[in-house]
Amino acid sequence: MQYNPGWNNSSVNLLHVRAVGPSDTLHYIWGTIGAPTVLLVATESRSSTLCINWTQLLSPAPAGAIWIDPPSSVVYSTAVVFTKVFEYGEAKTLEEHFYPTYDLSDFSWDSINRTLNHTALTAEFTGIPATDPSGSFSNGSLAFRVTAYEASGRDGPLPSLLHTANSSKVEFVLAGVAPRGNGSRFALEVATVEERGVVQKLRSVRSIDDEYTPTIFEMLSLVAESQNDSSTLSFLQWKATAYGSQTPRREDNIQCQSHGLQAANWTLPVSSIVRAYFGEGVGSTYTISAVNISFGGEEGKVYQEKRYLSWSALLGFGQPPKDTFSPLVISIMAVALGTPMVMLLVGSFVVLFAQRKRYSEYEPIN
Repeated sequence: MQYNPGWNNSSVNLLHVRAVGPSDTLHYIWGTIGAPTVLLVATESRSSTLCINWTQLLSPAPAGAIWIDPPSSVVYSTAVVFTKVFEYGEAKTLEEHFYPTYDLSDFSWDSINRTLNHTALTAEFTGIPATDPSGSFSNGSLAFRVTAYEASGRDGPLPSLLHTANSSKVEFVLAGVAPRGNGSRFALEVATVEERGVVQKLRSVRSIDDEYTPTIFEMLSLVAESQNDSSTLSFLQWKATAYGSQTPRREDNIQCQSHGLQAANWTLPVSSIVRAYFGEGVGSTYTISAVNISFGGEEGKVYQEKRYLSWSALLGFGQPPKDTFSPLVISIMAVALGTPMVMLLVGSFVVLFAQRKRYSEYEPIN
């Protein structure tokens, strides 16, 4: 993990996470120069490096300021941009009333240098609006917590996401932000940038196994597929839940819904990292898609009471991890299904044996 590689000023945030495999390298470039963004680049070289022209990156024309050397080693690249946060509530007419949108490209972000943990492979981007007329952020903040992984495993805290070494976690957190209405709810807009020939698909998978995330039976994935061979190139994966506590429990669950995947024909919010890598013609040369993820609960009461909201997602390369039935659930199913079958077989043998014994005691009558 490198913080602002090649740049000594902490007034901006750029975090480079580099994962080296047997014959390839995965690059994650996180930044809050503009809207919070993560750039994902996969290369087929163990020695590929990130290059940054900082003067150009911080200029009004950043195109070409970020590249991977050697350029020929790049096999796939994409970007995920966290663009806006919406706050809304239900009006008396049962229609949704939206408050002024929080544009994350207009936020002021703290230096992540103080939160960077090279041992735990974590960092936290914390920000507040540059202007806050309502005073909602006077005692609160918005944050994106980033975690990288060295091996496969499962997170301890809920929602206990299953991860691999080819993935990283991002946690969206609202803490102490005063809602602008009674029962306010929030929604996060997430945009993706893909090369031509790659399509985004939103998938939902349901399972009866909720051992690791109690009462949550749905997993959602935003996957990027190649149109040529239908192979999955990257993913953003999350459980259909958020939580209203720093130490989440089942009762802290906040409903989470995804509101369709759409082609983003509007202008992508300012993100110098995206334009620095993909160029100025992002909207015409590349495909931009967006999805809104809302966090509700019963009339927004969970957030109203605790003033805390956290939502976790996994992002990475290749196929998203798939949960299998745990040994505990398999044992329960075996007992639940096996016991009636054993009783039926035993009962059948008892009846057959009793009938044979009964007729063997008598002589047949002519």
